[in-house]
Amino acid sequence: MKKQDAIKLFEDKKVRTVWDNENEIWYFSIVDVVGILTDSPNPNNYWKVLKNRLKKEGSQLVTNCNQLKMQSADGKFYKTDVADTEQLFRLIQSIPSPKAEPFKVWLAKVAAERLDEMQDPELSIDRALEQYLHLGYSENWINQRLKSIEIRKELTDEWKSRGLKAGAQFATLTDIITKAWADKTTKEYKILKGLKKENLRDNMTNTELILNMLAEASAKDISQAVNPETFEESKTVAQQGGEVAKVARKQLEARTGKKVVSALNAKKVLQLKKDNGSDNAIK
Repeated sequence: MKKQDAIKLFEDKKVRTVWDNENEIWYFSIVDVVGILTDSPNPNNYWKVLKNRLKKEGSQLVTNCNQLKMQSADGKFYKTDVADTEQLFRLIQSIPSPKAEPFKVWLAKVAAERLDEMQDPELSIDRALEQYLHLGYSENWINQRLKSIEIRKELTDEWKSRGLKAGAQFATLTDIITKAWADKTTKEYKILKGLKKENLRDNMTNTELILNMLAEASAKDISQAVNPETFEESKTVAQQGGEVAKVARKQLEARTGKKVVSALNAKKVLQLKKDNGSDNAIK
């Protein structure tokens, strides 16, 4: 199963989800849904009791319940009971809640949105914009982030055209580019920012994003110019692309006296915003 993790919001409450590309199905964390519908202080216990009751009743919902690894609040991944849209509709019938009907509407909307996005990818960009705004990012940062997605896609398309494979080879080339311009591998960069499974680009400052885009755009342009025929040649191109952005970083640091690559991440910025009572979004 090729999966894609995501967080969906219902009335500002998070629901962990996984999209199964092969079967085109959303899977939702049952505990998250139970917590929203019941407002229980311990949704895990509520679901455990409900699950046992449904099991005694011979419910197919429990019999067919899947488990997938999802990220918990501590940043670690644990096996979590999940249900697809159809199963959740049946589960909701077993939970007395005034939120049942609006949640059903939301659930149907989430399922429909994903199918719409597959037909029109531009819709996914619009929804990404809405979610970034909701999380507190500034419009200026969001514009840069969306542009970075476009540039990244152009680069990976170029790699695919060279016969390179997504996964290990893409990760190796990305590491080379990042190391070349930032003097840190992707892993080292994430450690600096205190990240685990979070997306590195979502935690970059505007300047970091711009330099990362320059590095990836340069790697793509150089690749198209020199036509590398092997993975080793593409690694050389990746190094050259990253070095273009490194020159820009060094010049900027020399003029400002400030390091570009920083430990600042989105969580820290949001906490500062909360502590200061500021309306400033993530820049």
